[in-house]
Amino acid sequence: MRAMQHGIDNPNPPSRSQIRPGDGVWIIEREHYGTDNYKQGIVKDILSPHEYHPRGIKVRLLDGSVGRVQWIMED
Repeated sequence: MRAMQHGIDNPNPPSRSQIRPGDGVWIIEREHYGTDNYKQGIVKDILSPHEYHPRGIKVRLLDGSVGRVQWIMED
């Protein structure tokens, strides 16, 4: 994971083309914007239609959670 700072949303979240179903990611759910309550999971679906969003690309995780990708996990 790259430079994850708790409590600070990523100012340069990954673009849509960088995210693939099956990727491990950290998301922020809408009700937790501005907090350090990030959630880790595996991408099931990419929901955002555009290449970029300033808060991050919206995804659905395998557990059904929906949020905006802040970081992609690295191997």
